[in-house]
Amino acid sequence: MSEPKLADPLAEAAVAEVQSGMLVGLGAGRTASRAIIALAERVKDESLDVRCVASSHATETVARSQRLNLLDFTLVEKVDILIDGADEIDGQLRMLKGQHGAVLRQRLVAHAAERRIYIADENKLVDVLGKRSALPVVIPMFGLSAVRSHLRDIGLIGVVRRNLDGQLFLTGDGHLVLDCMIGDRNIEELADELDSTPGVIDHGLFLDEADEVLIGSPDGSVRRMTRTRG
Repeated sequence: MSEPKLADPLAEAAVAEVQSGMLVGLGAGRTASRAIIALAERVKDESLDVRCVASSHATETVARSQRLNLLDFTLVEKVDILIDGADEIDGQLRMLKGQHGAVLRQRLVAHAAERRIYIADENKLVDVLGKRSALPVVIPMFGLSAVRSHLRDIGLIGVVRRNLDGQLFLTGDGHLVLDCMIGDRNIEELADELDSTPGVIDHGLFLDEADEVLIGSPDGSVRRMTRTRG
């Protein structure tokens, strides 16, 4: 006799809008993986015809293990819905992301999505972004020293991310990650500066991507935070 499946209200709420015929963007990280499992359960139980794109190699591995139908994002123009997680979220639905180093792919999938839902446990809610987590800045190997020098000039001191074995951490696209402390910087201004800095491929400030954020509480309740767009 199989063991009963444990309920995951946050993950189940995240995938509730998915319908047959949709192309679903799958985010990166542990929380997003919970949503992948919940989606796979719906696909199996309801015989949904759903195709997916993954925003990281790790996500792809989880999705394949759950027998979801994956497409190569290289050939995809639009995604119906994205479900992703975040490292920090403030009251304005601005987010800091990048613990898993997939911010470039996550942003590309997000900008291809018609609707974007982000999920997190309530301990990810913060008053000010960057007070708990470092800001990842993705840069190429070529020009490392020059880019780091420029970032220092604008007040960002970055530590090159390494794996547990001491080797350089590389993103799925072969880039380096600098983990930087934000301090008391205005995050909109900082995002603009990073966007205009040669050599900065991407960064972990996702300030306008979220259409809706779902926050899970230890008691199993789920709170919805929705952005009003003009």
